[in-house]
Amino acid sequence: MSRVGKKLIDLPEGIDVSIVHNGITIKGSKGELNANFPNTVKLEKEKDKVRVVPLNESKSAKASWGMARTIINNMVTGVSKGFSKVLEINGVGYRASIEENILTLQLGYSHDIKLAIPKDLEVKCSKPTEIIVSGIDKQKVGQFASEIRKLRKPEPYKGKGIKYQEELIRRKEGKKK
Repeated sequence: MSRVGKKLIDLPEGIDVSIVHNGITIKGSKGELNANFPNTVKLEKEKDKVRVVPLNESKSAKASWGMARTIINNMVTGVSKGFSKVLEINGVGYRASIEENILTLQLGYSHDIKLAIPKDLEVKCSKPTEIIVSGIDKQKVGQFASEIRKLRKPEPYKGKGIKYQEELIRRKEGKKK
């Protein structure tokens, strides 16, 4: 039995939800998100809550029950508050800048790396060594932050590279003389 799926999803003020078959549209102050779910779960809207109910006791129904509830909860959080990931750049000469919706990274390679910023995400460089990725879709924010991090993962000896702000890099001791 899913413990996550049993919980009801609270809808804060200003959030509009419409359910059509197994699709849901959530509108809020920051934007609008849509999602479709398999026919093994049923979505029900009460006054200011949304409930996800499995239609049978099959393994696939139980598996998609908790996941559907989590996705809808993330959508509600995204359109009301939004999501953000902060990346830190460590290393001599490593830096980032934004010009005309293009993120330019200098990461110690012989060339600059240029990434186009997706339209539904907002990317800021408050400092040359800090990148803030924010948006309403948790999956897209995490995916773009992961693509940036993948360009130069932090190494364990000096800690040079791109890491998440909350990430802890396990450091190794260098060679002994």
